[in-house]
Amino acid sequence: MSPSGSATIAGTTRYRERFANVAADNHFRDAQNLIMSSLGIGTYLGNADDETDARYRDAVIHAVKLGANVIDTAANYRFQRSERSIGAALQLLTEKHGYARDEIVICTKGGYLPFDGAPPRDVRAYVDETFVKPGIAGFEDFVGGSHCMTPAYLQNQLEQSLRNMNIDCVDVYYLHNPESQLDHVSETEFYARLRLAFESLEESRSAGKLKFYGVATWNGFQVAAGAQGYHSLTRMESTAREVGGDAHGFRFIQLPLNLAMPGAFTLLNQKMNGEDISTLEAATALNITAVASASILQGRVARGMPPGMREQLGSLATDAQMAIQFVRSTPGITTALIGMSSEEHVEENLSLAKLAPLTVDRFRQLFAE
Repeated sequence: MSPSGSATIAGTTRYRERFANVAADNHFRDAQNLIMSSLGIGTYLGNADDETDARYRDAVIHAVKLGANVIDTAANYRFQRSERSIGAALQLLTEKHGYARDEIVICTKGGYLPFDGAPPRDVRAYVDETFVKPGIAGFEDFVGGSHCMTPAYLQNQLEQSLRNMNIDCVDVYYLHNPESQLDHVSETEFYARLRLAFESLEESRSAGKLKFYGVATWNGFQVAAGAQGYHSLTRMESTAREVGGDAHGFRFIQLPLNLAMPGAFTLLNQKMNGEDISTLEAATALNITAVASASILQGRVARGMPPGMREQLGSLATDAQMAIQFVRSTPGITTALIGMSSEEHVEENLSLAKLAPLTVDRFRQLFAE
């Protein structure tokens, strides 16, 4: 039996109340009529083997028990194995640890070829058997040989993710790095494809298979307006509004943010009402929730922090903690995702749940000197 339903305001409020005497102020944030933790667990890296599967399963359980109710994955992460590890964790959380499905915000992504458990020897044969012969997508639908966002493909991938995690509904479903399309098609064609994708996601939303949708990007919001691969958040939102009305489900973006990549906060690459503003400012104005990926840039900003920066961030026990503290304190960010495949890393990173983020004024001082 699958954990039924989706995250709800009642469930996520109940989750927050579990930590009423533990979590610091502003560890939990209101977003889209949900309560989301400022720290979430990511499941990107790791070997495609049973040992790593078990480590992720246990890490997800531990993270939920320590105050992180945001779980992030993607169909192609470890060839669907990360989604399946989350499914195993959810089963144990609901059956043995006393947590309910409606307390947990589950996010996944579709777009890239996912493969199945391991990379195939013959990619073309895999695509032919899995997508072309069943009529889900043609070879021509995969840009660069790896990325597709046609309606039929997204529907197939969403259904697959639901099966992998043994759930009825995904809380946030992202188009995964849609900027990949812009290396191969014009901007006009890209937005035509995006519109069709959003229409499909709105249909899945009406069917109760997803609660919200969005885009999870790497470069799209990190480059100047007009640059190759650039995403206009206002144009994306207006596209969603055209197909879904004022109550559309395009309410989330995921983008990298860390000490080495602060562009979502510093780069004024979005235009609203004739004013140049940052992506995070635009998201806030449009009622779109921003989630940060690459919070410690796969460990590259988790070491060697200058003493002055350490002091400004609170001189915490480890550089990794201070790097995460920077991200979760950034105005406009709701949740900072951290890849965690061991209970030890979960313990270290989730200790921040007991510490309040920096105030807005103190955060802005990091850029004033």
